Parts: sequence; structure tokens; C-alpha cells
Amino acid sequence: MLAKKTIKNQITLPKAVIARFGKVEYFEVSTDGESIVLKPMRPSRLDEVKAKLEQLGITESDVADAVMWARE
Repeated sequence: MLAKKTIKNQITLPKAVIARFGKVEYFEVSTDGESIVLKPMRPSRLDEVKAKLEQLGITESDVADAVMWARE
């Protein structure tokens, strides 16, 4: 099976592959330097993380600011 990367860096996964993952919307992406690995994230865990960030009052701009601070 082949998947082609578009000019917008998007990849459409073959139906035969994605059919195994049901309603998974998010995948953790990693690489070993030669291969790209996609691991399905459980929606409930993602929702838990988002809820915790919201509970703590952490916004997307807070994360961006923290990344900029860490890179200085």
C-alpha cells in the first residue's frame, strides 16, 4: 500500500489500514529516523488531558509562551 504526502504535508491513509482503528481521530506520531510510527490515542485519555489543562486554566497561548521561554 502507498500513501502520498501532499504539498500541505498531509497523508491520506489507505482504507484497509484505517479501518482497523474505528473512530480514532488522533494518533501519536514518532519516528526512529527511518520510519514514521502512528499510534492511536484513546479519545478518553485525550479528553482527560484537555479537561485537566482547562481545569488548571492553561491555554494554547500559555503553552506557546512556555515553549518560547524554554527555547531562550
